[in-house]
Amino acid sequence: MLGNFNYCNPTRLYFGENALEGLNTELPKYGKNILLTYGGGSVKKSGLYDEIVKILNQNGKNIIELPGVMSNPTTEKLYEGCKLAKENSVDLILAVGGGSVCDYSKAVSVSAYCDEDPWTKYFLNMEDVSNKIIPVGCVLTMVGTGSEMNGGSVITNHEQKLKIGHVFGDNVFPKFSILNPVWTFTVPQYQMVAGFFDIMSHIMEQYFSGDDDNTSDYIAEALMRSLIHSSKIAVKNPHDYEARSNIMWTATWALNTLIAKGKTTDWEVHMIGQAVGAYTNATHGMTLSAVSLAYYRHIMPYGLKKFVRFAKEVWGVNPDGKTDEQIANEGLKALEGWIKEIGAVTSIKELGATEEMLDGIVKATFLLEGGYRKLTPEEVKEILKESM
Repeated sequence: MLGNFNYCNPTRLYFGENALEGLNTELPKYGKNILLTYGGGSVKKSGLYDEIVKILNQNGKNIIELPGVMSNPTTEKLYEGCKLAKENSVDLILAVGGGSVCDYSKAVSVSAYCDEDPWTKYFLNMEDVSNKIIPVGCVLTMVGTGSEMNGGSVITNHEQKLKIGHVFGDNVFPKFSILNPVWTFTVPQYQMVAGFFDIMSHIMEQYFSGDDDNTSDYIAEALMRSLIHSSKIAVKNPHDYEARSNIMWTATWALNTLIAKGKTTDWEVHMIGQAVGAYTNATHGMTLSAVSLAYYRHIMPYGLKKFVRFAKEVWGVNPDGKTDEQIANEGLKALEGWIKEIGAVTSIKELGATEEMLDGIVKATFLLEGGYRKLTPEEVKEILKESM
């Protein structure tokens, strides 16, 4: 039975090869000062930067640039953005890039006018936003996080060796997001694959909670099947528009809060993966692929019914003559095969993790209750060892 819930998603999406035309519709809704956030030089090499600047100029906007947003945005970068946004009385933050740039821009949007330390208030204490919020718009160039249609933001504090995400309310969701699958073609293969597993992990984190026969799970299964099919095509031909467009759309629906409705949701893989990332600065999606198999094998006995369903409905495992344990294990074996086929990482050693880091990673891992079992620190360490 689905639990009680309310649902709101205020983000307007513009999707397809002509999506950038949506900027001309959206920009007149905001004031003159635009904070343009982006990462490295890829948006300039692709020509997207020039297209966006041209549209901003045509709409009479004053552009304040904030380049250099890294793949794991830091507290130092957050403070830099807050200062720039406040000093320039920014009316809109326009994020151009992947999920990290979108995440970062939302963090700046809630933090620029925060009277307290935003890292402490929002990422350590998980408090609600009570100050002025600067609206955010996104132009997406890499898929995976779903940040273009949710309130999530992840910031890394290297000094404290913590990487923490805060899921803000719908008042922090991007006001609009522009998605053209062609812009994802130039993403390096490693980053592309990391994004693929990030999508899969988002769906599994919500799917592996509860045993109800509900619509949210049926949608999740369809999204996983679609991702598996299209990802196999995309790793062979990254310029396959149909595959990349389906993956882009799947990524958005994987984490725009819809399939979480009626679910407790898990997120422990993300907690462990983010802790690994805090110590290694590894690419987010790869930290998830490196720890997922060990984690799911560990909790499978506590949610066996759902793992059997996962094997049959997502991977097409034939149940005839097999025990539930055999079916479930076969499903996880199929997941492992897919991870290897697309080229994702299966060991945290590949990401730079060492035995000496394990105790620190355990300490940095938040233990949650939404899944089939709340882990102990000892279990987290065992999972990390199995992930080596």
